Amino acid sequence: MLNKALVLAFVLLIQGIAYGQTTDEMIDQAKTLEKQMKEAAALSLYKDVLKIQPDNLPSLIMASELCSRQGYRATDKEERLKNYNDSKMYAEQAVKLAPENADANYVMAVAMGRQALIAGAKEKVTAAKEVKRYADLAIRFNPNYAKAYLVLGKWNIEMVNLSTLEKTAAKLLFGGLPEGSLQEAINNYEKCRKLDPSILLNYLELAKAYKQNDEQDKCIDVLKKAMGLRNVFQDDTGIKAECKKMLDEMQ
Repeated sequence: MLNKALVLAFVLLIQGIAYGQTTDEMIDQAKTLEKQMKEAAALSLYKDVLKIQPDNLPSLIMASELCSRQGYRATDKEERLKNYNDSKMYAEQAVKLAPENADANYVMAVAMGRQALIAGAKEKVTAAKEVKRYADLAIRFNPNYAKAYLVLGKWNIEMVNLSTLEKTAAKLLFGGLPEGSLQEAINNYEKCRKLDPSILLNYLELAKAYKQNDEQDKCIDVLKKAMGLRNVFQDDTGIKAECKKMLDEMQ
C-alpha cells in the first residue's frame, strides 16, 4: 500500500514538473509573439496557460494588458466592451492573487481606465478614483515603474478635461475628486520618459500635454524624438503616424 502511494506521489511529481515546463514554454512563446507584434496570438497562448494554471500570475497580468490593447484597437463596440471586461477580470484575479505586485496593480489601473473611456459620467468618475488608486499602488510597490507614471499622467489630463456633467457626478458621488493638474500630468509623463525612453505612447501624450499647456517648442521637440524611436508594440506604428500628423500640423 505504501509502495503504491509512493509511486502515485512520484507520478504526480513528474506530471507537475512536466506541466510547469509546458506552461513556461508557452509563456516564452507568447513573449516571442509579442516581440513580433503578434499580440492576438500571444493573448491566445496566455489564455491557454490559464486553462491549465488559472493562478498563473504572469499570464493573468499579460492577458489583462493585451485585452486592454485589443479592446482599444477594436472598431466594433461589443468586441471592445468584451475585451475591456476580460481585461478587468484578469486584473482582478491578479490583484487578488498578489495584492502587492506592481504589475498586477498596474494592469488593474489600465483596465479601469479603458472602461472609463466608454462609460457614462457616473461610471467614469467612479473608475477615475480606482485608476489613481491602483496606479499609486503600482508605484508604491515599484517606485521606478515607468508605465504607471504614464497612467497617472493620463489620469491628470482626464481630471483637467472633465465635463461639467462629470464634475457634477463626482461631487454627488464622492463630494468631488482630487484635482487634476496639467503640470502634474507633464511631470508624470517626463518621469515615465526618464525611466523608460522607449514608450512611444508616452511621447504622444506628453506632446499633447505640452500643446495644451501652450509650450509649442517642447511639443515639437518631443514629437521629433518620437519619430526617431523604433517600434516595440503593435500599436506603435499607428502612434508614430499620429505623432507625424501632429508634427506636420504644428510646423
